Amino acid sequence: MNDPRDKNSLKIILDDASDLSLNQIRQLINKMTAPEIAHALESSPPKQRTLLFSLLKTEEEGDVLFELGEEIQQDLVSNISNEELTEAVKELELDEIVDTLQNLPEERMSKILENMSMVDRKRIQIGLNYSDNTAGGLLNTDVISVRPNNSINEVINYLRDQGDLPENTDKIFVVNHQNEYLGELSIGKIITSKLSMLVREIMETESLPLDVDLDDKEVATTFERNDLISAPVIDGKGKLIGRITIDDVVDVIREDADQNLLGMAGVAEDTFAPPGRAAKSRVFWLSMNLVTAFIAASTINIFQDVIDKIVYLAVLMPIVASMGGVAATQTLTIVLRGLTLEQINASNIRWLFKRELAVSILNGIVLSILVGFSTYFWFKDIIISVLISSALVINLISSVIAGIAVPLVLRKFRQDPAIGGSVVVTTVTDVVGFLSFLGLATIYLI
Repeated sequence: MNDPRDKNSLKIILDDASDLSLNQIRQLINKMTAPEIAHALESSPPKQRTLLFSLLKTEEEGDVLFELGEEIQQDLVSNISNEELTEAVKELELDEIVDTLQNLPEERMSKILENMSMVDRKRIQIGLNYSDNTAGGLLNTDVISVRPNNSINEVINYLRDQGDLPENTDKIFVVNHQNEYLGELSIGKIITSKLSMLVREIMETESLPLDVDLDDKEVATTFERNDLISAPVIDGKGKLIGRITIDDVVDVIREDADQNLLGMAGVAEDTFAPPGRAAKSRVFWLSMNLVTAFIAASTINIFQDVIDKIVYLAVLMPIVASMGGVAATQTLTIVLRGLTLEQINASNIRWLFKRELAVSILNGIVLSILVGFSTYFWFKDIIISVLISSALVINLISSVIAGIAVPLVLRKFRQDPAIGGSVVVTTVTDVVGFLSFLGLATIYLI
């Protein structure tokens, strides 16, 4: 039975590392898994992180490095020798080695490959030939394949000869003599079928293999829709070159969710990154937001005369802009989720727009009544109350247009809508909110 204190190892390291001896920290690390150690590293400031990593054994470093985010991984790898890194990654799976090496400078990656055996080098070169955001970048070459004319008895004997099967082996694959993919055979079918039966009699041929150039997000979608544990990967000639397993897909989903979350705020950085690096990663979108703020301010400046005459317009106009910004963000979030899950397409976008438009009109009616009555009780001016209610409805409608159109336009121009979308839609609703409210006030009050 595990020592209950093992569960507290991570908390102790994070809370009290400065008070522990190196030997005590080393003992705590010995009780932790690679993901737990990686979490401890990601949760530590740079100096403490470097110290913790230095206490790892070389054979532990590879598993931990793979669990880390790209930025932290690069920082730690830059402080170890080529020989140590070669030793650390050699026991990892192919996709894990490729992910680690692809982040290195070209010259250093070449030197590390030279330190490896010919067999390992060829194996890794297969993965390096493909982009890391494709099925080829996720695949492993630990594939078990058989011929359609093999008997189940031959297959079972072959599997026994393998010793330990690769992780997440729920099926094996069927190929011809040219290694062209023909189908798959589940482990359950192998166990329950008669020994005299041939593979071709019970193999599954309806499940399609994944193309090596398929985008990793589409790979994740395929796994989710079909409840897959593993799937074969083929090249352009239909030849079986590897397989992808569910653990690799979970990593893709996690990374994509992390990028979308950070992208909504225009941030992409290590939680404990040094101030200079953190500032550099944020300054661009802060600058973009500054530009949009000047655009909104310029809109207000157009109506300077009417604001000077009716000062309380300045008190009320942020209400219209703020409500539009929140509504646009809600629509934007719905659209981003739909795009990520590939639920939105040309056939249903019009329905979604009508739905969001109906929602904005209903909310606009309810909120405009509340704002109108509140404004009247505040300033005792029926015209101002009607104007702000009307402007609110107009801006809520514009928020729907912006929330749907902006991410679709950004996607069309191959830009990430999660990063730039919120800045653009907020600008649109600010400008429309100020224009509608102050414009109506100019027409009816001056």
